[in-house]
Amino acid sequence: MLNATNSSALTFSSTPNFYRSPSSLSIVLPNPKTIISSYARSSVLAVMEKAITRGHLTVADSEGVHHFGTRSKGGNDVYLKVVNTDFWMRILFSQDLGFSEAYMMGDVEVDSLKAVMDLWLDNESGMDNLSSAISRVTSAISGLSNAFLGQTRSKARLNAIASYDQSNELFKAFLSQEMMYSCALWTEAEGGVRGDLISGPTPGDLEAAQLRKIRHVLSAAKVKPGDRILEFGSGWGGMAIEAARTFGCEVDTLTLSKEQKALAEERIKAAGLQDVIRVHLMDYREIPPSFEKAFDAFISIEMLEHVGSKHYHDYFKLVDFALKSSNATAVVSASTFPESRYSGYQPEDFMRKYMWPNSCLPSATALITAANTGSEGRFTLEGVENHAAHYPRTLREWGRRLDANVRQDLIVKDYPSLKDKAEFDVFRRKWQYLFAYAGAGFAKGYITCHMITFTRPNDCPATCD
Repeated sequence: MLNATNSSALTFSSTPNFYRSPSSLSIVLPNPKTIISSYARSSVLAVMEKAITRGHLTVADSEGVHHFGTRSKGGNDVYLKVVNTDFWMRILFSQDLGFSEAYMMGDVEVDSLKAVMDLWLDNESGMDNLSSAISRVTSAISGLSNAFLGQTRSKARLNAIASYDQSNELFKAFLSQEMMYSCALWTEAEGGVRGDLISGPTPGDLEAAQLRKIRHVLSAAKVKPGDRILEFGSGWGGMAIEAARTFGCEVDTLTLSKEQKALAEERIKAAGLQDVIRVHLMDYREIPPSFEKAFDAFISIEMLEHVGSKHYHDYFKLVDFALKSSNATAVVSASTFPESRYSGYQPEDFMRKYMWPNSCLPSATALITAANTGSEGRFTLEGVENHAAHYPRTLREWGRRLDANVRQDLIVKDYPSLKDKAEFDVFRRKWQYLFAYAGAGFAKGYITCHMITFTRPNDCPATCD
């Protein structure tokens, strides 16, 4: 009789007869999952032994405690407890994506998510050895799929549903009053980019920093009363409202999210600006002929991540189509990859699987090149700013507000499945992971955040002679 259990031992029947027939011999084979898990564990630990050269990592599981790297005064010291052996397989087959899933599912516990992210990035070259043949193949396939199929018109709408057609109450819980889901700009008025770490967060800091960012963008766009602005990526109307209320502009803004459109229009009406702001549920590739050369300024704040490298040329071609031929300015901002890390083929990771499906981070150079070719040379590069240092504090502020305001009873109306506390805990950990993951990426220079400004050829600068 063949029995599959978790033991690899050979056992025999308890029959007292000296002679045992072949049928009384019981062979107990190991569970295949146990074999794979054991292999994954030993493989991951072996890689860690060589990979961790900066900082110190303690890994504890049911089989013991392991130490990697070297402790040093003021150095990064991470404690990681493996709760479920699935953790090892997730890491072996999916590396950082696997770790995010393990954290969300509660397969692993850590003393500090930020410290884990810092350790991973500090030892990134060694961690690459975790990549298995299977993960390399799946990464290649997902990268190609994202590049060629990830941002078709039908796919773009599905991506918007997954990314933004979520509970508006959720976003209200952690965003500022302007509801800007993008990098804020901090000054010494809030203690700078580390003010919250030095003296603690202060009520209203995020609102002040986000309003500063909106006004900075509008000033870069050189808008004046009566100007007409085209915006790709409405969000919840924060930029459009400020442009109309403070700068006296008229705004046409595009979104693919029905939830965003509904709340943006509600906020616009509450501000009494419904006659000068129009929110269009529209793909940017569908702008009407009436938009040709109709706008004094174009603005897009962190929407380009959803365009895809294959479409940058067409994106800027349409910006050129909509902007007036002279005395017109375009301002775009996006989370970006440094040039050394950029590729048009970006495989699935935590961000692209769980937060913004099929997104693709551009590089500043890729955008500048596309603006030049898409406009056929009708744009002049005015300025490039890197706001990456401002993003970690923005993410920390969102994380604090999420922890303080997102309660199960508040969110369950829009997410019925979260009635189950275990499901709610997974949901919360997903967002906590996002803020720590992105924050470490910006702080370590793994990703950047650029604002790029273009003007028309021969547009005069401010009076200078």
